[in-house]
Amino acid sequence: MQRIYILIFLLCCKNLQAQDYKKILIPYPQACSFNGARFPVNEGFTISVRGEPDKRIYSAATRMLTRLKGRSGLFISQQEVVPGAGTPGSGLLIRVTRAANNVLGEDESYHLVITVDGIMLNAETDLGAIRGLETILQLLKAGNGYYYLPGCVIDDAPRFPWRGLLIDVGRHFMPVDVIKRNIDGMAAVKMNVLHLHLTEDQGFRIECKAFPKLHELGSEGEYYSQDQIRDLLHYAGERGIRIVPEFDMPGHTTSWFVGYPELASAPGPYHVEHRLGVMDPVMDPTRESTYTFIDSFLGEMSKLFPDEYIHIGGDENNGRQWKRNPAIQLFMQVHAIHSNNELQAYFNRRLLAITEKYGKKMIGWDEIMQPGIPTSAIIQSWRGMEGLARAAKSGYPVILSSGYYIDLNFPASDHYLTDPLPDSLHLTTAQRKLILGGEATMWSEMVTWETIDSRIWPRTAAIAERLWSDASVNSVPDMYDKLERISPQLEELGLTHEKNVDMFLRRLAGNENVAALRVFTDVLEPIKDYGSIDYAGYTTGSPFTKIVDAVRPDAKVAREFNILVRNFAADSKDAVSEKKIRQWLIQWKHNHLALRSAFRQYPAIDDVEMLSRDLSVISVSGLEALDYIRLKKHPPLLWRSRVEKELQQASIPRGMTEIMVVAGIRKLVERAEGYF
Repeated sequence: MQRIYILIFLLCCKNLQAQDYKKILIPYPQACSFNGARFPVNEGFTISVRGEPDKRIYSAATRMLTRLKGRSGLFISQQEVVPGAGTPGSGLLIRVTRAANNVLGEDESYHLVITVDGIMLNAETDLGAIRGLETILQLLKAGNGYYYLPGCVIDDAPRFPWRGLLIDVGRHFMPVDVIKRNIDGMAAVKMNVLHLHLTEDQGFRIECKAFPKLHELGSEGEYYSQDQIRDLLHYAGERGIRIVPEFDMPGHTTSWFVGYPELASAPGPYHVEHRLGVMDPVMDPTRESTYTFIDSFLGEMSKLFPDEYIHIGGDENNGRQWKRNPAIQLFMQVHAIHSNNELQAYFNRRLLAITEKYGKKMIGWDEIMQPGIPTSAIIQSWRGMEGLARAAKSGYPVILSSGYYIDLNFPASDHYLTDPLPDSLHLTTAQRKLILGGEATMWSEMVTWETIDSRIWPRTAAIAERLWSDASVNSVPDMYDKLERISPQLEELGLTHEKNVDMFLRRLAGNENVAALRVFTDVLEPIKDYGSIDYAGYTTGSPFTKIVDAVRPDAKVAREFNILVRNFAADSKDAVSEKKIRQWLIQWKHNHLALRSAFRQYPAIDDVEMLSRDLSVISVSGLEALDYIRLKKHPPLLWRSRVEKELQQASIPRGMTEIMVVAGIRKLVERAEGYF
């Protein structure tokens, strides 16, 4: 009987540990079990490699060793991992069966075993081993005065083969170091495709030797040389990440026409666009010279970018230049082309033939899915799940981006609960296989190199988990716990999403005001969705250094406050929640007074002064609501009327930001009024 109790106890401990690591590992593995064993990590720790891997496993293992030293402070004697180095019995033994081809669908699985005697990481390919190294780093824990890795057995592989991040370098150019640090962030959460949006109305960002005026005149001097691209390709490849280039056409092409106006559907001259939004300029699809040009251009780019995919964009062509061009209208009549959609389909078929000529597969946005476009083209779905389902049911491979638009500032939970394969799509087994995965999209209208990290991380880690882990891994509270843990680990890679916040606040309002300004901005978020963003006053040259640029999506303090209020509204005897709610409300009540001198002194923050005042006012009302609840006293009608006006006032965005605790305070008021 005693042995049974011991067995039950051990099983309970194992289950508790598994639950604990569900709040740590991101993406969570497909299958894992934990036990009470611990492998201590000390100065004698070594890494060795066996098998037939690509040489990149040695640089990956060396980087992992460096990060392990930095995270633990241990003076581990091994400096780098090279063939034949390391002692298998004193640390991590990596076994790789073969070198991977870094292509879509390559094996990324790994098998990890940690015991008191050592760590064994087995993988079919070096890509799988690289993914497993990230899991090991996330497992590192400290306790009883030493670092250790918990005993476990993990079998893991991605749910989807395409797990990407789009970075738009066209509207705002992103220097090479920005791209590299985001590649490192992607690798840390097992993403494997960097989609570079290289051409836009606002800039042509890549050197072209065949047509040098593309980058010389279309970039205002901000572009990547081909040597820099080769360096990025190597950097990404070392981390198991493919780079897919996008050359958007026929629309979003103003920068092409600065040097080559003959490509356009309306006469020039053209200049690099500084405005934001959808523009009229579009390529002329009726001239053979257009395709001769594109053929030469894509031929050069195909040699530069080794990936089998090229993205041709194809989105948001409003067709106005086509309608105003008599020659284009005559061409449409002669060829029985009845609409702009049909004309673009004609253009896309010509592009498809060119990409296939160079051994590439063509990807385009939803708009390219027109009658006559072969199913060899891949659709990137951005306009909704209906488009994704329609593409798959029509036989097209599909990449999902709808629901993963991180530039729209929605909370991580929204992205996390967007599954590329919901049951509601009613797809057959064959159609489900056409869903390749998804991509987070970081469009850069409203970000610069200083702010882009704060819009990508850590929310993109939630998308990474959605694309790697099983669909059943969907606990939002666990997800937020994991983001909280992974965020400082991403900082180790040079990402600036955390540290740049206070830097912006110091810049805006001086060092002496940072503490009070941080209290205020901790409950602010940028407004959400394109319909709310006022591009009218912005150009690419505008200052992106306002409060809206300093605050981040998914304000942690606001989220935690709203959760506490929800708990308290359900149980008004929850004294712990009430105490914390009251502390926050008191702090916000007095914070506006602490900021008044800053608002008078620093005009850069005056667009949010009203929000600060509103936060103070509704915090007073929240405290009053708490008192009514504690006293079990029904508030008078005049009080309710006054508070409702205050909450409505506080709900109005200012400076393109909004107060995220309005909902929580409103719930307190409703609870005081007797609503449940």
